[in-house]
This record gives sequence, structure tokens and C-alpha cells, in this order.
Amino acid sequence: MAVKILIVDDDPDIRDVLKLTLSEENYELLEACDGEEALKIIHEIQPDLILLDYKIPKVDGREVCRRIKKDLLLRHLPIIMVTGKGDISDKVDGIDAGADDYVVKPFEPKELLARIRMILRHTERDLEANPLTRLPGNVSILKELSKRIDSKSQFAICYLDLDKFKAYNDIYGFEHGDEVIRETARLLIRATKECGNHDDFVGHIGGDDFVIVTTPEKSDLLCQKLILYFENLVPSFYNEKDRKKGYIVAKDRKGTEQKIPLLSISIGIVTNEFRKITHVAQVGEIGAELKAYAKSLEKSNYVKDKRIAER
Repeated sequence: MAVKILIVDDDPDIRDVLKLTLSEENYELLEACDGEEALKIIHEIQPDLILLDYKIPKVDGREVCRRIKKDLLLRHLPIIMVTGKGDISDKVDGIDAGADDYVVKPFEPKELLARIRMILRHTERDLEANPLTRLPGNVSILKELSKRIDSKSQFAICYLDLDKFKAYNDIYGFEHGDEVIRETARLLIRATKECGNHDDFVGHIGGDDFVIVTTPEKSDLLCQKLILYFENLVPSFYNEKDRKKGYIVAKDRKGTEQKIPLLSISIGIVTNEFRKITHVAQVGEIGAELKAYAKSLEKSNYVKDKRIAER
């Protein structure tokens, strides 16, 4: 299957130059002339790499990049930001928005091809399995979600992440943070084996984000069991002093010290029991909304979508 590359630029001459350059490789090329069109293509077709001009109409390159990297199911897509010569602030803004690399116009064709090959290699390697947990990564997750949607059977997709994890990492360090992630992965597998179906799927989106694909009738008990296991395990991640206090002291972004509660887990469950779900982007949007609501509640919680879609 050919690698799909989306070229996003409002200048047709630049698009032609990029197409000519990329024609040396066996890439399937897609085109968009503004940010809105690019986002539509990305959600519908999901390319393997995006060449994104910084200054494009409707939705600029920085905002397109930010939206992609915010989406749990799209954030793995590699983005090469294309900027004008000498626009240092554009490069910085692009990287800050989540771009994986950048090239400056006018670009050297051989260098661009080399950068594309390098990023595709890294992405393929990283997405085959998460190196920390060895759970399936984003490519496998997307395939699994697409398979469930295409089968038209009922499903429940549980989006999970850890609350207060950044503060924990800052205070206890990345080695301890990695151990929390590994132990959480073990709990997901254990709870799914005990309470789920034999063909349920557990994946690691990245960082402290996970997904479980199960069926609606299994999802409540599975999440309840997982929360119980997690709450029992959490104290072991802390030293005795912090355990007794029930919080850690960490600085917020303004440098003000805050009392941060112990780690908890938030879960949003997306199902097609009461609404029709036809594409993966829907799942990501609903999941992010539910998980955000779960995170607004105290301690570990799960929220299941029971809303009936308007017809």
C-alpha cells in the first residue's frame, strides 16, 4: 500500500514543485489549498504524513497542527511544517504547536525526501507497539476501531488517562512515572481479561492515554474493576510522607505551589447503543468530551455516553 502524503499550500506552484519532488518516490499524493480542506481530508482519509504550509487561508498551519495533535486518534500523524526563509518565529510557533519537523522555502529536494523518509521510519517504528508497555499503538488502535465500526456490531470504546500525572512526574521523576504507566497497562490487561470478552482490545495511545475496546454490556463492570484496582495500587507509587498527607506539593505554570491530590484515573466510554457512529473521528470527538467531563469529577471516575442522537 502506497504511503499517502497530504500537501497543504494555497500556492499551486508550490504544490506542483512538491508533487514533482515527491514523484521520485512511490507516494500517493493528496492536496489541500487551505486549512479547512486539509482538516476535512485528514479526518476522512487519514494520510501517513502532512506537508503543511504555515501561512494558509481559513485555518492557518499552526492551528491545523494544534488541532491534529490535540486529537487522541490523530496526534501520531507526522507533520512537516513548511515556512518562509528567515521566518524564525514561524518555525518556533510550528514546533510549539506540535510539528515534528520543518523545512524552509526554497527547499533542497533531496533533503526534503530524506527528512520524509526519516520521519516515516520513526513513525512506523514507534506505532507498531509502545516501547514502554509493549501494548499496540495508534496504527493498531485505528485499525481496530475501523473494524468495529465496519462490522456494525455494538461496541464500547473506553478512553482512559491519568489525572495529575504531570505533577507526579515533576516531583518523582520520569523513571517512577514510567513505572506508573507500566503498572497501569498491567491493570488494564488484568481487568479486561477478568471482566471483558475474549476478543477485547487494549491499546496504548501514548503517554498516560490508553484505550480499551469492548462491548456495552461488559464496559461498566470492567471500568469499575479497573478503578478499584487502580485506587488500591496508587498509594504504592508514593513515599510514606506523601501517602499520609494524601497529596504532593508542586508548582503550577505560574510558579505557585499547589497541593496536588494523588493520582487518579478518568475514563470516557463511547458506545453506539444510542447513536450511529460511522467513522473514527466521531469516536475521538465523543471520547475526548466524555473524558474531559470525567476529569472534572473528584477522584477516579468513568462516564458512559447514554445520550440519544437527534434524528
